[in-house]
Amino acid sequence: MYKLVIQGGNSLNGNIKTSGSKNATLPIIFASILADNPLKLANTPQLTDVSTTLRLLMEMGASFILEEDGSILIDSTHLNNLVADYSLVKTMRASILALGPMLAK
Repeated sequence: MYKLVIQGGNSLNGNIKTSGSKNATLPIIFASILADNPLKLANTPQLTDVSTTLRLLMEMGASFILEEDGSILIDSTHLNNLVADYSLVKTMRASILALGPMLAK
């Protein structure tokens, strides 16, 4: 097993804020298609793929609120159009994640 040993005269201390993971956020957003209640995701990254995913859900009839603390409140309980617009899905590979929840719904 490898390890990294750092020797120096100054110890490091303090706090950092870690951002959320796109690869964790996108599947959860797509899974919200199946939710019976609104859900809240905390610490979501502000990335193009996340915005595109939310626009895709909005076109299906979902609503969402972007909160100041980086959380997203998603309400997918009133979906009325389970069609994924090609102009949106062609822009990101993760759009394949919409297929399962859409078929299940």
